Amino acid sequence: MDILDTDIKYIKGVGPVRSALLAEELHVFSLRDLLYLLPYKYIDRSMVHKISDVYEGMPYVQLRGHIVNVLTEGEGWKRRLTAIFTDGTGYAELVWFNGVAQQQKKLALGVDYLLLGKPTDFGGRLSIAHPELEKASEVTVEQGRFEPHYHLTEKLKKRGISSHWLRDTVQRGLQLLQDRPLSDPLPPHLLQRHALLGLREALHKAHSPASADESALATARFKYEELFFLQLDILRYARARTTASAGYVFPHVGRHFHLYYKEHLPFSLTEAQKRVIREIRADLCSGRQMNRLLQGDVGSGKTMVALLIALLAIDNGYQCCLMAPTEILARQHFEVIQASLAPLGLQVALLTSNVRGVERERTLLGVGDGRIHLLIGTHALIEPEVVFCRLGLAIIDEQHRFGVKQRAALWQKSVKPPHVLVMTATPIPRTLAMTVYGDLDVSVIDQLPPGRKPVCTVHYRQADRARLYEGLRYQLQLGRQVYVVYPLIKENPKQQLRDAETGFRQLSDHFPDLRVGLVHGQMKPALKDEVMQAFKKGEIHLLVSTTVIEVGVNVPNASVMVIENAERFGLAQLHQLRGRVGRGADQSYCVLVTADNLSADTQKRMAIMTGTTDGFEIAEEDMKLRGPGDLEGTAQSGLPFELRVANIVKDRDLMEQARNDAAEVLETDPAESLPAYAHMWAHLRKMKRFMQDFSAIS
Repeated sequence: MDILDTDIKYIKGVGPVRSALLAEELHVFSLRDLLYLLPYKYIDRSMVHKISDVYEGMPYVQLRGHIVNVLTEGEGWKRRLTAIFTDGTGYAELVWFNGVAQQQKKLALGVDYLLLGKPTDFGGRLSIAHPELEKASEVTVEQGRFEPHYHLTEKLKKRGISSHWLRDTVQRGLQLLQDRPLSDPLPPHLLQRHALLGLREALHKAHSPASADESALATARFKYEELFFLQLDILRYARARTTASAGYVFPHVGRHFHLYYKEHLPFSLTEAQKRVIREIRADLCSGRQMNRLLQGDVGSGKTMVALLIALLAIDNGYQCCLMAPTEILARQHFEVIQASLAPLGLQVALLTSNVRGVERERTLLGVGDGRIHLLIGTHALIEPEVVFCRLGLAIIDEQHRFGVKQRAALWQKSVKPPHVLVMTATPIPRTLAMTVYGDLDVSVIDQLPPGRKPVCTVHYRQADRARLYEGLRYQLQLGRQVYVVYPLIKENPKQQLRDAETGFRQLSDHFPDLRVGLVHGQMKPALKDEVMQAFKKGEIHLLVSTTVIEVGVNVPNASVMVIENAERFGLAQLHQLRGRVGRGADQSYCVLVTADNLSADTQKRMAIMTGTTDGFEIAEEDMKLRGPGDLEGTAQSGLPFELRVANIVKDRDLMEQARNDAAEVLETDPAESLPAYAHMWAHLRKMKRFMQDFSAIS
């Protein structure tokens, strides 16, 4: 048996109780799991400070001295333990709020201690909360140097498992490796190519480094290892999917496509649209099921590409469906596409929860017998009663808004899985394209239709409101329409934010000669749709809204987007909202209204928005600012396993390197059978204990 597969409970000092805790809280089951639990920081224990030299704001400091007094105060959860510590140059107040009784038993007056903690100033006194204390006589030379610290959960801390205990346990685990063979999961040629440490040396330098340089070498090895196996699993899954999933073949470019393209295309396609159509058509002729992500900025023409691809499917005898996240967007797609395809004699139908009675029965019958060529709708499309005659293509708009089960349900609507084209107007950073969406083929429309003017974005503060209203009045007098978006529906005393209902009243008073509308997510769908239709027809001049208009509303005459409390929105959402204007030939504007006093981070975000309209640049900046865990809730949760050391934002170049290496290995050993890669494949299979089903990411 591989020594690294040793059950954690058999390591000295662990046992069944602690092993169960480690498994539950840290996913540590084996010696391998324990040793791969790398430190999150190191503290140089070689330096001992004097209390007289210590001040608030210093990082962790080490002191040597003794305790002269111990005091407990309060009762129950308010109980506190205080100890006065001195080294002869001054005094420090040590404070414990948790585990008071247990800690009090450990303290002794007059004993020489080494103390490690973070100093703060409390009422003019030097204070250190929850310091680490060790008897100086028990600290060995090795412990007194470069000391690793490990992440712990609150439950582990309460059950007596400290970073110090974990450090000692790891050291006992390392001792088990002595004179035992160790299989390195990374192939030797990759270690050599990137000058990486071998596994045995990397583990020792990660947990027992003699210097910062040694810990950095170990970290570099494990970052690469994490990213390499992440990419290996993604590419391995993608290869398996493309070779195993047979798809319908659409060999013909037929009558409907040619007729629409030559006589009814409302505008010339951009080169980017033509390139994407060629990429998709190659998939449709390959004999494999297409699973492609189409991304493009707001207004780049994704819907037109989807319509032309639908015509390819129809010309080859198949039906199509288009699923949208909201009824407003589904209805808008239906109106546009039905009008576009009417001259071709094709049947387009709409199915939402509000389509009922005779109309619903007629639609279901037409879908079942094949008379309806293209069905457009919301999640109502996946209901069991919707049975297609011959579904060959499923198009999913704003795909990140659908759950995995909702998307997967569409695949069950056909004998073979239909070709799947998922679209998003949320630009995806390159790092996410290589990870969360790494198993999908990706097409990008990176060009706007000719004649579109970039939206001019400006930043106003609350103090600029008079100037804002003056600008709105001017645009409204020109016959344009305006959106005003608020973060809240109703006033909330706990949040100092502007709300849509109050804004509606104020704007109605300020513009009494114009019609002001209100739409938000708590309105009944029919009323919400009525207001939106009135705005599209020009009957409402100024629309007050929450972010329900973020996706799918197309009103070319709307030339101004005002976003109140813009500091409360992420960059990606601000960009989406801005995309609601700039859809006509007139110059359009986006006004970001914020509080007067802003943090440095908010000022930077406003500068990014006013400085560029490039959605991909904004997506990259958003990821840098917010980190990988926040973008659409996908960046970390969408990965097949947790990254403990690497960061998909900061280590993007390393990830590209790892991806290229993984692709090379897969090309060399597609059957996963070569002896040179046996340890690598075995390691990947062990990792998959905690992996999600990666098919959920399509």
